[in-house]
Amino acid sequence: MLPIEPDDRPPERPASPGAFGDVLALARLHWVREMSRRLDRLGYHDVRRSDVFVVRRLLRGPVPVGRLGEGLAITRQAARRVVDGLEQRGLASTVRDPSDARRLNVVLTPEGTRYARAVVDVVHALNGELAARVAPGDLEVAVSVLRSVVDGEWAGSGPGGDDPTGLTD
Repeated sequence: MLPIEPDDRPPERPASPGAFGDVLALARLHWVREMSRRLDRLGYHDVRRSDVFVVRRLLRGPVPVGRLGEGLAITRQAARRVVDGLEQRGLASTVRDPSDARRLNVVLTPEGTRYARAVVDVVHALNGELAARVAPGDLEVAVSVLRSVVDGEWAGSGPGGDDPTGLTD
């Protein structure tokens, strides 16, 4: 049997649109697992999925509990539980907002700041490793597609509009 020459190969089938959500979910699962594995090696053994967003956001300064909930697309009560978990692990604390005593701001502790910096370092390393494996044009297209998912209107969620996470570069 003769080897198939590159020009003799059948054309690649375009990706099925139905597979997008499955591949997206699997990619996120693998990304989060790798982040957790690397943070574990750095001594952070109790990484939670919400930590990555929250501590990166808090690294920029105090944030009201409700605003964290918006960024995570969860209720204020659920955001409070996330904050409680950070407080129990000594990574964050809450303080009353000096301009509005009704508002409760979340701030990182010194250990939380070290954790947040480790998270940022791991995210940057993963981004760099991915960029080294994928053609720049392909990566731009992938990011564009993912942004269209983030910015899209979905039943009951409304338009994405501005990035509520404050994490886009």
